[in-house]
Amino acid sequence: MKNGSLLAAVDLGSNSYRLEIGRHDHGVIQRVEYLKETVRQGGGLDEARNLTPDAMQRGWDCLARFAERLSVFGTAQVRAVATQTLREARNRDAFLDKAKQILGFPIEVIAGREEARLIYQGVAHLLPQSDERRLVVDIGGRSTELILGQGFSPRTLESFRVGSVAWSQKYFPEGEFSAAAFERAEVAAKAILDEALAAYPRSAWDSAYGASGTVGAVADILQACGFEQGVVTREGLRWLRERLLTARHADKVRLEGLKEDRRPVIGGGLSVLLALFDLLEIDTLHVAQGALRQGVLYDLLDREHPDTDLRAATVERLAARFGVDDAQARRVALAAAQFMAQTAGKGDMTADPMQPLVWAARLHEIGSQISHEEYHKHGAYILDHADAPGFTQSELHRLSLLVLGHRGKLRKLDADFGDDLFVQQLLALRLAVILCHARRDPQAQGLQLTSEGAAIRLTLPASWAATYPQSAHLLREEVAAWGKTSRLFLLQE
Repeated sequence: MKNGSLLAAVDLGSNSYRLEIGRHDHGVIQRVEYLKETVRQGGGLDEARNLTPDAMQRGWDCLARFAERLSVFGTAQVRAVATQTLREARNRDAFLDKAKQILGFPIEVIAGREEARLIYQGVAHLLPQSDERRLVVDIGGRSTELILGQGFSPRTLESFRVGSVAWSQKYFPEGEFSAAAFERAEVAAKAILDEALAAYPRSAWDSAYGASGTVGAVADILQACGFEQGVVTREGLRWLRERLLTARHADKVRLEGLKEDRRPVIGGGLSVLLALFDLLEIDTLHVAQGALRQGVLYDLLDREHPDTDLRAATVERLAARFGVDDAQARRVALAAAQFMAQTAGKGDMTADPMQPLVWAARLHEIGSQISHEEYHKHGAYILDHADAPGFTQSELHRLSLLVLGHRGKLRKLDADFGDDLFVQQLLALRLAVILCHARRDPQAQGLQLTSEGAAIRLTLPASWAATYPQSAHLLREEVAAWGKTSRLFLLQE
């Protein structure tokens, strides 16, 4: 990314949507603009975990406003991520399909631990560099992320389904505050967060930092009411709880620093924060300037380069963990990339569409350690459920479809065969696997793959089929397999 380039991150949170625009300056991102809207989408999940029409419309309306600001940005300059509410929503696809059209950019639903990793990156990049061991806490609308790390390296990451919106709805549903309600909310939060005790002991960190939402809102109130700036303390939390109990209702709370958008969720957020202070033995929580959106911006920079793209390291780690035959995986990856370059055209090829294909090739035999029979199905399952830092859920699912589809019947795939890029990737991978079936370098010299509308044709050199009869037989079977889909693969011998 050139110095001076603008980058944008869109954070579709459970309570608020945020747009962060920054300018890249020699590896550092300087804020240019920040927009935030309280959408409270997490409060719009019904009992069946479906987003209500009103909740979806609030999200779409906000994204339309963000889209106007992003209209001059290119695809490589923008990344939009969605968190816990859209991880939970059963009808998220209906929301996301329209949301992507409105925003004009893809929207990625990220897993809880990936959210935690990005939060840590955002916090770490805006803190002075030191060797201190850090605990980072982020209480969102429907999830809470906890991270232990040092420098730019997160070491322990977890996401818990407890947050300010969810807890306010459940334990303070009418906005009423009572000692009994606070006790129930804190006990319930501790029951979920209790497993954090073993992974986040007091001996494992030197300083604690709070990012985003709840921590920032509580810190603003405490500072406005005379407490120390930039920190949240036990004393301050107990004082704030007493003030809420005295007011007895959210509408009656009169506190400097309490913003109106935080009023309906302050009780739930405070109860979770109190639970964390007790469980993790926190005395002082420093307010961090960085958060998820800054982490997304720095991750955009990292993804530009293979050496810093965490996804590449994750692929190699998964391959090693599951004992992939490295030589075979690399020869399949090379052959698949060569076929892909032919169909897409070398001048049009960018790193983004090529990388998923290469990663899928590297991992296409990942399920073999579980069972040789139908190993492609085991591999697809692993990828759909893997803890894979750097990847979004949609990226992992695309990899799993390629792994599932690299052999066997194509009709089993729940995939869009109208997606030209996916079809090119899948066919390139299947052809590479066919030509490498003997687990040696493929004889692909002179083979030419060309796109012809909805069809793709593989032209063989003269006498190639006679020289390699087994490979030619497998290619003819491939023609038949594609003939049962909406796309055609043609073989010219």
